[in-house]
Amino acid sequence: MLEDIAILFGGRIAEELFMQQQSTGASNDFERATKIARAMVTRYGMSDVLGTMVYVDDNQDMMGMSGSSVSVETQQKVDDEIRGIVDRQYALAKSLLEQHREKVEVMTQALLEWETLDAEQIGDIMAGKPPRQPKYGAPEKRVVKSGPLAPNVPATV
Repeated sequence: MLEDIAILFGGRIAEELFMQQQSTGASNDFERATKIARAMVTRYGMSDVLGTMVYVDDNQDMMGMSGSSVSVETQQKVDDEIRGIVDRQYALAKSLLEQHREKVEVMTQALLEWETLDAEQIGDIMAGKPPRQPKYGAPEKRVVKSGPLAPNVPATV
């Protein structure tokens, strides 16, 4: 579940790191990440602070605890735990993308050139080697216009 949350933040973090902007495209990812974290804390007892107790029942909304029989202080602890999970996984995802920035950039260039990558090409990139040609017929070179998604790409890749 923690890995799923970190993965959900990848798109937004990539926007921040590689394009220096943010869009609304990640809003569904944030919602899903928050729901997972909330379920971990309120349904599955995955909180060291709150313990192995269920804090919502099947009739309550996952996004809130309205009508709940828990105190305001407990609700605040739940929110703090959820926020902590989300913040830690966001930081992890950002750290991983920063740490592997060169590989992401090589992968981006390869995708711009070939549109898809197979497991061997991804393996090459992750091993620090240039990706090999696609197995199933090398496509013609694509024309890629420079722009916000490819600011440093020559007109012909």
